Amino acid sequence: MMKFRNIVGAIALALSLAACGTSQGATGKTAESADTVLKVGASPVPHAEILNFVKQNLAPAAGLKLDIVEFTDYVQPNVQLSEGQLDANFFQHKPYLDDFNASKGTKLSFVTPVHLEPLGLYSKKVTALAALPQGGTVAVPNDATNLGRALKLLADNGVVKLKDGAGTAATERDVTDNPKKLVFKPLEAAQLPRSLDDVDAAVINGNYAIEAGLKPASQALVLEKAEGNSYANGLVVAAGHEKDANIVTLGKLLQDPKVKDFIKQKYAGAVIAAG
Repeated sequence: MMKFRNIVGAIALALSLAACGTSQGATGKTAESADTVLKVGASPVPHAEILNFVKQNLAPAAGLKLDIVEFTDYVQPNVQLSEGQLDANFFQHKPYLDDFNASKGTKLSFVTPVHLEPLGLYSKKVTALAALPQGGTVAVPNDATNLGRALKLLADNGVVKLKDGAGTAATERDVTDNPKKLVFKPLEAAQLPRSLDDVDAAVINGNYAIEAGLKPASQALVLEKAEGNSYANGLVVAAGHEKDANIVTLGKLLQDPKVKDFIKQKYAGAVIAAG
């Protein structure tokens, strides 16, 4: 009888602990650890580097743990966030996010801006914008928002003219004047640095330029201006999670003055802190 009572007591205790949330679920994490660890997807440079600075220097004092997952493309971080495999991501600007939501039917939300990566025109064949050859080939990002942004950069610097009102939504069809008869070659953003050996110039996103060892502040033939630029990269979550306590905490840490100093010192103008 005593042995039976001990077995019953052990079962009751186990059920009590499960009800209190201390048992492990299918993920192997306790309820407490699931609430305090944020799994964040990011491009390696500079996003993951910035997150690692936060993880090592600011997050512990804020009671926040970060699990940083690196991606080398612009699609999977949003797909996995939408599917619940990530708690947040940090790699994109709001115009790209808006276009992704519209085209993919996702419901992701921009939380807070962190930094700007100026888009630049680079070349291994010419050292000045005016030296671009007649009929030359210029590689550009193939995603809608960054393609328009690239064409606007060229238009702002007198290389082409765009249809009135086209702005950053421009496509090749909106080019109304192309004096050098340049040929535009759309490529996935990550491939643009590698294309420099094969084209006359390429408009490259700041993060991929840095990863490739390019120095935007000194090597770009032309570079986006930070003033009035709407392309700041920021923290993104699934819609409805913007006010989650840990997301709010991470957003504040990413805008901390120490993060701004880190960005300024490490990237020397290739990345500019927002705000």
